[in-house]
Amino acid sequence: MLQPLGDRVIVETLNEEEKTVGGIVLASNAQEKPTTGKVVSVGSGKVLDNGNTLPMSVKVGDVVMFDKYVGTEVTDDGNDYLVLHDSDIVAIVK
Repeated sequence: MLQPLGDRVIVETLNEEEKTVGGIVLASNAQEKPTTGKVVSVGSGKVLDNGNTLPMSVKVGDVVMFDKYVGTEVTDDGNDYLVLHDSDIVAIVK
């Protein structure tokens, strides 16, 4: 498993099947990029200028919402993940 550094978070994106109002399932290339995912690993936090570490705002297992076109897509052991900065996460889904 990958271990992110600093204020980075590794998220497994949650792909929801998209349907139109008429019930037609959209092809994967016609769907929007996913904006929710499950946190699978977190870094130690952002190191501030004074040397203190700002703790992460999410933990492993949280389902989060993030901006559409952020992060770096990576593959590890055949699974696709997204590496984000903690600041790219906009909400925790409860």
